[in-house]
Amino acid sequence: MNSRQENLMSGARPRAAAGAPSVSSSDIGSWRSHTSSMELGVMGNLEEDHTGGEDHLATDKEKKGFFARGREWEARTDIHQYTAAEKQILATFDSFDYLPPHSTAYKVWLRNQPQRYEWDRWVMMGMIGFTTGFVGFLLHQLIDVISDFKWDNIRDLIHGSDLVGAWGFALWYSVLFAFISTFLVVVLRPAAAGSGIPELIGFLNGTSVAAIFNVKTMVVKFFSCVCAVASGLPVGPEGPMIHLGALIGAGLSQFRSRTLGISTPFFTRFRNSEERRNFISAGAGAGISSAFGAPVGGLLFAMEEVSSFWNLKLGWQTFFCTMVSAFTTDLFNSCFDKFVPKHTFGQFFSSKYILFDVAFGININLLLFIPAALIGIIGGVLGALFTFGNVKVSRGRRWVQGKFKRRFSKMIVRMVEPILIMIIYATIVVLLPKAFSCSTYQCGLPPGFTCSGDICSPTSNDSDISPRCLDAHPHSPRLNQSEGKASLEHYLCPRGTSFDFVANGTTQVHSNDSYSQVATLLFGTGEVTVRHLFSRSTHLEFSAGPLVTVLVIYFTLACWAAGSAMSSGLVVPMLLIGALYGRLIGYGMVRAFGIFRPPSYWAWIDPGALALIGAASFFGGVSRLTMSLTVIMIEITNDVQFLLPLMVGVMFAKWTGDYLTHPLYHALLELKCIPFLDEEPVIVHAADETGHHHAHGKSGPSNLELYQARHAMSSPCVTISVHEKVGQMARMLLFLQHGGFPVVREQDGKHLYCGLITRQNLLVVLSHGECMFQRQDELPKYSFEDYMENEPRNVAVPFEKMSSSASRSSTFAAGINRLSQYAEDSRYDELYIDLMPYMNQSQPSVPCNFSLHRTYIIFRTLGLRHMPVVDFSNQVMGIITRKDLMGFSLEEKIAYHRHSRRGAAKASAMSGSASPTISVSSTVTTDSVDGQYHLLTE
Repeated sequence: MNSRQENLMSGARPRAAAGAPSVSSSDIGSWRSHTSSMELGVMGNLEEDHTGGEDHLATDKEKKGFFARGREWEARTDIHQYTAAEKQILATFDSFDYLPPHSTAYKVWLRNQPQRYEWDRWVMMGMIGFTTGFVGFLLHQLIDVISDFKWDNIRDLIHGSDLVGAWGFALWYSVLFAFISTFLVVVLRPAAAGSGIPELIGFLNGTSVAAIFNVKTMVVKFFSCVCAVASGLPVGPEGPMIHLGALIGAGLSQFRSRTLGISTPFFTRFRNSEERRNFISAGAGAGISSAFGAPVGGLLFAMEEVSSFWNLKLGWQTFFCTMVSAFTTDLFNSCFDKFVPKHTFGQFFSSKYILFDVAFGININLLLFIPAALIGIIGGVLGALFTFGNVKVSRGRRWVQGKFKRRFSKMIVRMVEPILIMIIYATIVVLLPKAFSCSTYQCGLPPGFTCSGDICSPTSNDSDISPRCLDAHPHSPRLNQSEGKASLEHYLCPRGTSFDFVANGTTQVHSNDSYSQVATLLFGTGEVTVRHLFSRSTHLEFSAGPLVTVLVIYFTLACWAAGSAMSSGLVVPMLLIGALYGRLIGYGMVRAFGIFRPPSYWAWIDPGALALIGAASFFGGVSRLTMSLTVIMIEITNDVQFLLPLMVGVMFAKWTGDYLTHPLYHALLELKCIPFLDEEPVIVHAADETGHHHAHGKSGPSNLELYQARHAMSSPCVTISVHEKVGQMARMLLFLQHGGFPVVREQDGKHLYCGLITRQNLLVVLSHGECMFQRQDELPKYSFEDYMENEPRNVAVPFEKMSSSASRSSTFAAGINRLSQYAEDSRYDELYIDLMPYMNQSQPSVPCNFSLHRTYIIFRTLGLRHMPVVDFSNQVMGIITRKDLMGFSLEEKIAYHRHSRRGAAKASAMSGSASPTISVSSTVTTDSVDGQYHLLTE
């Protein structure tokens, strides 16, 4: 500490609350520091880190071992183990309360708002749904235009036997759009990288993540996603659509934009943390609804995966939002095809609004549940492997980027990766089918048909279909699944003979032709391939060799591409990978038992039907979704008959995956070091609460009901008085990094807890200058009880300024010099500020002996940022923050508590004492630079 800092801090030290001794960083060497970072001092430096650029983590040598337990390879009940460097990243994230602070300023603002009619909230939900649906329509139309132009030209070149030309065109065209996609993200907005779902989950859980809800992020996200998907990379648009929907919910509900400099007087009552987070949740559901045409699935996805806070009213409103979103997308799709008017306004074709429409259903059979369970187990294993591989690739990506010191070099490396993936994948797509032989589809003439010249017509209704009949004629199983058009890829395969086929008065083309299985699987977007794999009664369309080859290639490249520097999602790749191995198992069963068609008892042995179960199982194995996933799969296929087999496959995939790894999105939260509170942590120790080891040395879960709030709190805790000295407050803000401070009032020689004020609010209040300051004899003389009974109707600093992020940024940027002036000038040690109108009067606190399990439930259910812990006389003993309740922190503190008890018990036994007791007196010292408090045992 330099002399200037010593002088500043010598005037007055922050008050540390008295109380029982608790855990401190000096007691446990590896204990993480208990501070929340200066919200604005670090946010500008984190944007790149949040998108996968935490280069300094690449040099961390802790937690070695490729399969180290508690890192990437960890069961759902295992606590993720963070390295020392990762804990430093965790400490830089700020959090916020779900509910706005219940202060006098808030109540004044609330009285000035219009009466709480619900119609405006429903209107806002409808606006968010409409806007998200329209954005989804634009996104998919642009992707179709760019992608179709690419594949049409590639097919023309290949049909002209110009394979090299086709490869060259595919290469430069795909690389161009891949470059645009990654350039937009790396140069303009790193926060737009990836799907954005982990950051969205973290934000709705209560963690502030930089720049994820910004107009610039939205624009970059949209165009980067369009270019990435249209280029042909093994990615999908559904993940970014969820983020785009959330962005629309965050921005539209506030009716203002700091980036655009717009602030309107409309919907002002929604400008608080609770309303904003609710609209973000609804927007995320609307994104799913637009992307899949699955409004109910979108509602359930928002409830099951994205939102940490939910209620029935929000569910109704989100349902309305998702309904409007799906309707809007379908309505515009009925009018335009690649922006070309279709003159079919309002006619919703199933091929458009049902993403993977299954032409006809198959009756399920009891025996089907056996392969469904098997496919679910495989989905869980492969899903866990995908999660493990993706996180390992992300760590390797950081390690490579860490080798480069200059920012420009890092940017080049980040842009090169997607381009390299695109070069590899484009080369494989165009050239790999050459290595496989062509397959024939021979329709021939079904029995009961006669021909006159080139015209063939049925003579009876008793006709059969060849198993290889895949062309678009009236009896083809592919009819109506691709709007009556043959969609198999000829590639370089020889053309067959064609003749007219007349049925029901219409003429269709009927041919004996050949096609390339690998080209059919690789040409086009992922959605086209999934439609092929889901097709029914096409038992022999794909054989084992092409399915295995494409599965290995697509699995590897999709795992690599996810998380690279572009806006992209994983939903379609997950469906495609699952459909591949599901179809492979179905093909194996066909080869073993034969081909059966309805109404046969064995008609359920259909590769397309098992591909559907495979797609759901892999999606579930990666994400661990259950309810929302099942409903989404039904909505996108229109195959209600397969509801029960889908549920079996999804549940087995979840059970298996949970045994091996954390869900992908939660693993990415851990990778990005974004603090997250799960529904309830499972703390596992090798000893029980009495200190005795379990039988056979096995670990067991700790019941948090056996521990108290004081075992998790940070102590001592810095508190401030209701009437605080300006100079002391300025020194505290300059040299401490805490995000909130309990406010106390003096009564009968005790400092009693009465509320809490955040760092942001203190900065805003101080920024208003000397008009806020008073001498001690000028301070109001009312008691605390009198103030509560007669609150003022006006405040000097309005609630809008205290809650505005723009106000926070400008305050911090301009206020450092002013704080230094207040801290250095002794005159400000004689001036006070009244914090009563600005503190949160309803900040929950718990007594020190309160159940730790119930403390966790209250903290997470209410979406708190701080929870003071008080003694029996209502004096502050310590404070609990989000990071205190994370699994690894609870595990460390409970282990320390147990260790302390065993040590005390041994000391007591050696001294002949009858029962173990702990009596420790302590003093507190402060390191003024980092604000850490050290407990010195006497």
